[in-house]
Amino acid sequence: MSSKFLVALSLTATALLVPASRLSAQQPAPQPIQSMPYSPSLDVSSLDRSVDPCVDFYKFSCGGWMKKNPIPADQSSWSVYAKLGNENQQFLWGILEADAKATDRTPIQQKVGDYFAACMNTGAIDALGLKPVQSALARIDALKTRPELVAAITDLHHSYPGGFFFGSSTGQDALDSSLMIVELRAGGLGLPDRDYYLKTDPKSVKLREQYVAYIEKLLGLGGESAEQAKADADAILRIETALAKASLTRVQRRDPHNIYHMMTVAELGQIAPAIDWPNYFAVQGAPGTTKLNVSQPEFIKAVQAELATEPVEALRAYLRFHFLTSAAPFLAHPFEQADFDFYSTTLRGVPNMPPRWKTCTHAVDRNLGEALGQEFVKRTFTADTKARTQLMTEQIETAMKHEIENLDWMGPETKQEALRKLHVIRNKIGYPDHWRDYTKLEVKPDDYIGNTLRSYRFEDARRWNKLGKPVDLNEWGMTPPTVNAYFNPQMNDINFPAGVLQPPLYDPKLDDAPNYGNTGATIGHELTHAFDDEGRQFDSKANLRDWWTPADAKGFEDRINCIRDQYAQYIVVDDIHINSKLTSGEDVADLGGTLLAYIAWKKQTESQKLANAEGFTPDQRFFVGMAQWACENQRPENQRVNAITDPHSPGFARINGVVSNMPEFQRAFSCKAGQPMMHAPACKVW
Repeated sequence: MSSKFLVALSLTATALLVPASRLSAQQPAPQPIQSMPYSPSLDVSSLDRSVDPCVDFYKFSCGGWMKKNPIPADQSSWSVYAKLGNENQQFLWGILEADAKATDRTPIQQKVGDYFAACMNTGAIDALGLKPVQSALARIDALKTRPELVAAITDLHHSYPGGFFFGSSTGQDALDSSLMIVELRAGGLGLPDRDYYLKTDPKSVKLREQYVAYIEKLLGLGGESAEQAKADADAILRIETALAKASLTRVQRRDPHNIYHMMTVAELGQIAPAIDWPNYFAVQGAPGTTKLNVSQPEFIKAVQAELATEPVEALRAYLRFHFLTSAAPFLAHPFEQADFDFYSTTLRGVPNMPPRWKTCTHAVDRNLGEALGQEFVKRTFTADTKARTQLMTEQIETAMKHEIENLDWMGPETKQEALRKLHVIRNKIGYPDHWRDYTKLEVKPDDYIGNTLRSYRFEDARRWNKLGKPVDLNEWGMTPPTVNAYFNPQMNDINFPAGVLQPPLYDPKLDDAPNYGNTGATIGHELTHAFDDEGRQFDSKANLRDWWTPADAKGFEDRINCIRDQYAQYIVVDDIHINSKLTSGEDVADLGGTLLAYIAWKKQTESQKLANAEGFTPDQRFFVGMAQWACENQRPENQRVNAITDPHSPGFARINGVVSNMPEFQRAFSCKAGQPMMHAPACKVW
C-alpha cells in the first residue's frame, strides 16, 4: 500500500509506533470543537517572500509557516497534515465525550463512547498495575522445555498482539488477486528496521545500548531482578540481531517478486520443522491450510535456527519482553512511560506525552474506526465535497489517459495494457459504501486493556475469516477521519478518506487553482502509484505480471533513475542523504501527480478568464497551493528514523524536487537557466 503521507495506522500490529499517552494534572486539556475549521483564502501568511521562488520554492511557500508553527512538545514533527489531523482529533473528541456520557445511545455510540471512557479512566488503569497481564506472563514463565516454548508461540499469535518472531495473516494472492491466501511474514524486531542492529556508527551503537536499557527497565517492571533483566536483555538483542541479519532490506521489499514465495505447508515444515504448522494455522483460524506465501524464506530459516539453538531461558525472555512491550502502552503509567521514553523520546526526540484525550481518541479510531467514522462523516463530509472531488478525480484520470497515449518512450503494446489498467482503477472517496459490523465486539466502559485485547482478536478473526471468500473490493485500509490517502496495487484502487478532504487541504471556499494544486496533486499522486516502480508490476486485474516490453521497461527505468539520481543528492539530516531507491516510488508519484493535476486544472478552467489574486497569477496560485500541503518541521531524531524507514522524501525535497522538473512552474515564476529550481536534465516519467 502506497500513501501520500506516512502515518501510523495500528498500535496492535507493532510496538514500534508512537505509543499511547496520558494527560497530566499540570496539562490543561483544550476544549473539544464542534465544527471543522475553514480557511478564507490561500495561506499567504505561510510564505517567506524574502526567498526567491526559483532558488528554493519550498522555503518561499512554507518559510512563514515553519516560523509560526514550532513542533508541539508531544509531537516528533509538525506539518499541515498533522495540524489537520489534530483538528480532526479534537472534533472526534467532542463526539466521544458526548457518546461516553449520553444515556440514550445507539449501539455504535455505546461502543465508541464506552471504549473512550475506559481509556480515559487512568485511575482505574493505574490501580490495576501489572494485574491485567499477570496470568499471561505466568504462562510464559512456566515454559521450561523447548517443545513447550515453541508450542506457546502458536497461542501467543492467536491471543495477543506482539512481535513473536514472525507474523501471519491473510492477503490477496499476488498472482491472482481474486484469491485470499495465507501469508507468513518476517517480524519479531523491537527496533524500527534491520539496519538498526547492523550499523556500526556511534549513533547506532549508542541507540542499541539505549534499547537494551529499555528492555532491562521493562523486564524489571515485569518483576525480574536487575541482574536477570540485564542477562535477558543481552540475549534478546542477540536473538533480534540474528533475525535482522536474515531480513530483507526495505528497498528489496519494494520489489513484490522478492516477497512472493508460494510453498506447501509440508515445504514450510522442511525449512522450519520446530513449529507444528498444521496445528499453528488451525489455531489461527485457517484449518486445512495446504499452501501459503512465505514472504521471506531465509528469515523463517533464521527463526528455525534461533528456536533450535538458543537456550530456552533466552527464548523465554524474548517472548516475555515482546509480550510486555506490546502491552505497555495500555498498562499502568510506569509501563506506559517506559514505552514512551524509548520509542518516542529516545527514538524520535519527543519531550512530552500527548494529552490523554488524544491517546483515547486515537485508540477508538484505531479499533472502531468505521463506527467512529460514521459519526465523523455525517457531520463533516458533504455530498457536494464528494461530488466535486469525484469530478476532479475523473478529470485527472482523463489527463493520465492523454499522457499515456502521447508518451514518446512507450510502444503501442505497453500503452494498450497501461490504458486497460487505468480504465479499471476504482475510486473510493470519503467513506466505505458498506460500514464494518462491530456487533460481535464486546466493549466495556471499565476495561481498557480488555477492550484492546478483544479488539485485536476481533480484527484478527475478521482477517482470517476472509479465506475461501471473494475479495471484498469495497474494503478500506484507512478510517474515514484519517488525514491521508493511498493506492492499493492489489485492489487497483485509490482511496481518499473524508479526513484528508477538509480545509486547508481541500477548501470549497477557495478557487480551483490551489484546490487542484493541493488535493488534485494528491489524487494524481495516488493515481501515479499505479504506474510507479512497484505498481507498474501489477496488471489491469491487479495481478503480478510483466506486461511491459523489454524496451519500454528499460525506458521506464532510465527515467526513474533520473529521479533517483536527483533525490540522492538531497540531505535529510546531518550527512544522511535520501535513500532514493527507497523513496523513488513516492518521488515519481509526487512529480507525476502534480503534472496530472496541472493538466486537469487547465482543462477545467480553459473557458474561464482567470484573474490574479493575492499577488499571484493563477498558475502561481496552483503551485503555491501544491507546495503548502508539505509545510513541516521535524525533530532531527525523527529525521534520522525516517531516513531509514520512510519511503517518502522530506517535505522540502517533495516540493523542490518536483517543481525543478516542471517547465510549467518555471514559466509561471520566470525562472532562469542555472537557478536551483531548474534541474538539468529535467526528469519526467509520466
